[in-house]
Amino acid sequence: MHLVLTAVVPIIAILALGAVLRHRVLTDDGLWRGLEWLSYRVFTPSLFVVSIATTSLEEISTGPLVFSIAIPVVVVSIALVASRRLLRANGPQLTSLVQGSIRINTYIGLIFASALNGTEGVTTFALAAAVMVPLVNVISVTVLSVHGRRAGDRPRSRLWRHIAGNPLIQACALGLMLNISGVGLPESIAGPLTMLAQPALVAGTLVAGAAVTLRLSIRDSVDIALSSTIKLIVLPLAAGALATAVGVSPIGLVAVVLICAVPTAPSAYVLAALMGGDTRLMASIASIQTVLSMATLPLILNATSAL
Repeated sequence: MHLVLTAVVPIIAILALGAVLRHRVLTDDGLWRGLEWLSYRVFTPSLFVVSIATTSLEEISTGPLVFSIAIPVVVVSIALVASRRLLRANGPQLTSLVQGSIRINTYIGLIFASALNGTEGVTTFALAAAVMVPLVNVISVTVLSVHGRRAGDRPRSRLWRHIAGNPLIQACALGLMLNISGVGLPESIAGPLTMLAQPALVAGTLVAGAAVTLRLSIRDSVDIALSSTIKLIVLPLAAGALATAVGVSPIGLVAVVLICAVPTAPSAYVLAALMGGDTRLMASIASIQTVLSMATLPLILNATSAL
């Protein structure tokens, strides 16, 4: 009940507000694109830099954390690509299935992490994101480069430029560099960055709500069911079991499960559009997973706490 009141209810309320504002009040696409741009490139990166740069890494076992996250994600990705013929998926459909099974909505994860474990929970989640964000971007961009509609026309150099240019990857790298080097976060920039980090959770959740869409075909329904089962149930349970087996701390376990159990980010649609994925399927997967995750996240967290 505590989790429902502190995390699920506020998220549902803000998601619903985002959807209502988008479709009834603030219908200008440019406004929402601008808010998404700020969330993705300014607010959330600022939160990651502040959280990672100011935490004590010695208190967090990063090795087991990395292992628990990376292994299930890589296995799921390989299994989906290898099963393309069995799934009867064309190239663009396959890319959306892969993205829908591994990509993460960091905003929703941060809300849950903050509600459950406060500042320490946010910091540990940010470190988990420092592993997950680069990994899923490398996999997603690679699969799109090979199987997207315009795969044959795309130079390989763009793959690495996209990965290196990801603002969340850059923020994680900067935060780790400041922390490991001992420099920390200079006071002259700590204040502005902290202020920029404060809107990250609300703005990101509003954007996720605004992106909710329910346009389905029969084929879409099958693909959505598959990707949602993998993303919201199979992946977090596998990661939670691994994390428990290798001795990840309780707060670390929550971060591992959260990072794997959150729904696919709406930004996956942007990547699909840029690189020739199935945009209709991608938008439907992200939207329906966002709604379903409000029920599955508390259940998965309760299930893994008993491991």
